[in-house]
Amino acid sequence: MKIFGVLAALTAAATQVAAHYTFPSLIIGGQVTPQWQYVRETNNFESQSPVTDVTSPDFRCYDSAFPGTAQTATVSAGSTIGIQSDGTIYHPGVVNVYMAKAPSNVTGWAGDGAVWFKVYQITAQTNGGQSISFPAQNLAGVSFPLPKNLPSGQYLVRMEAIALHSASTFGGAQFYISCGQINVTGGGSGTPGPLVAIPGVYTGHEPGILLNIYYPVPATYTQPGPAVWTG
Repeated sequence: MKIFGVLAALTAAATQVAAHYTFPSLIIGGQVTPQWQYVRETNNFESQSPVTDVTSPDFRCYDSAFPGTAQTATVSAGSTIGIQSDGTIYHPGVVNVYMAKAPSNVTGWAGDGAVWFKVYQITAQTNGGQSISFPAQNLAGVSFPLPKNLPSGQYLVRMEAIALHSASTFGGAQFYISCGQINVTGGGSGTPGPLVAIPGVYTGHEPGILLNIYYPVPATYTQPGPAVWTG
């Protein structure tokens, strides 16, 4: 078992460079939008390299090199939207989707402070140490319902795919990040929360970020971040 774990980790390390990805498109009305139309162009749009420092300003939207590049898509509260990759989520890992409401126009808004709340997640599945699986792995995109009680207004929608194949050492987890821009209409009077700051939501020492997924096989898995707000 231990030899298998070491071999699996080495195999993952050998293939990771060829298996990076970005999330350049939204899914609106069941259709994938053109790349970087409604998603802020990320610094890694060519390299596809991940963020590994959870305290970096780029941990928010990874767009410091190309600020203010996206348009804003109009969607209805209660509708289903999504975020699409430029390939698939190759690595084993989990997904969090956060949103933050802009004070007015979302274009150019940085998303500073404790303004982010989680609206969706895909976690790992465990069975007491016998195995661990990752339902997000190999998905081309992630779709989720916007809460019906989400207040109307303009929002950032932040995709966070956490690759855990190299997460056994601090800073080894890889974060594949992008932020889309949406204008929500027909919203409700809900109060989204808990609110967190990004960066600031993680230290990098969380049990769902710093762990060896190969050996010993984790008996349980704790999803990083706050609870999902469903409205």
